[in-house]
Amino acid sequence: MGREPLLILGTGALAGLFAARLAAAGHPVTMAGTWPAALHALAAHGVRLAEPDGATHAFRVQARHRDALTPGPWVGALVLVKAWQTEAAAQTAARALPPEAPVLTLQNGLGPQAVLQQALAADRVVVGVTTYAARVRAPGWVQATGQGTVDLARHPAAGFWQRVLQAAGFQVRVHPDVQGLIWGKLAVNAAINPLTALLDVPNGALLEDPAARLFMARAATEVARVARALGIALPFADPAAAAEAVARRTAANSSSMREDLRRGAPTEIDAICGAVVRAGQRVGQPAPLNAALWAMVREQVEQTQARLDETRAATTSQPGP
Repeated sequence: MGREPLLILGTGALAGLFAARLAAAGHPVTMAGTWPAALHALAAHGVRLAEPDGATHAFRVQARHRDALTPGPWVGALVLVKAWQTEAAAQTAARALPPEAPVLTLQNGLGPQAVLQQALAADRVVVGVTTYAARVRAPGWVQATGQGTVDLARHPAAGFWQRVLQAAGFQVRVHPDVQGLIWGKLAVNAAINPLTALLDVPNGALLEDPAARLFMARAATEVARVARALGIALPFADPAAAAEAVARRTAANSSSMREDLRRGAPTEIDAICGAVVRAGQRVGQPAPLNAALWAMVREQVEQTQARLDETRAATTSQPGP
């Protein structure tokens, strides 16, 4: 056991964490992505993982550009790309994987799961949620930021992923239906990620600002109301308290949305707040605060991209020495 070759689609924080743990358990791991610096670092040094106690270990992996990936021997694939990258990742999986290889998604937000199921067929796609967290220290080098769980929907291939991930040290549970867990994580993400991005602060700073704390509570509560209208029960009774607990536990963390916004990259706001608004519209449950956060983050992304474009244009137009 522990020798099956695995494909990980993604080269970011969670992709690095899962790749390191799986490689340490003896799996030949291939990481596929489009981030040039990460692909170069992974090829040169392997995936480096800094443990919570500060110890760093490197594990050999294969690094491939997603668009150049050819059919391989992988017995399963783990999808850990941003929501907006899912369609391209699904096309890669369809092209590169054997037809029987099961695919597990642990992505944020709503939408990626359906995209993968449509591209690969539902009987191949295992839907899951994880509360494990990590951050990128440098390309190909990630910092584990605490323990968590992996929750999988009951599925014919769930047993495969449960065995593989548990052997790699992850805590894994299988549920009859993970929709409540997905919406629970969505409520927390909608409460924390947009505000940390717009205010440019770490997660814990939201608890220190009364206005931010109120916005956080109301955003989480809106998500819960939409879920309730859909007949989905969240895994906690108080969504505001749940969001605050996560912000407290991850106080020093910088959310992925904040990091994306800082560098002018696309964010997952469409799959988080945008998805809540769209779902609410379908069942007649407005979510005005999530709609405002959705609009503000999108506007900030556009403004940041425009500033970066101006800076690049000014730099390239300067005469040489």
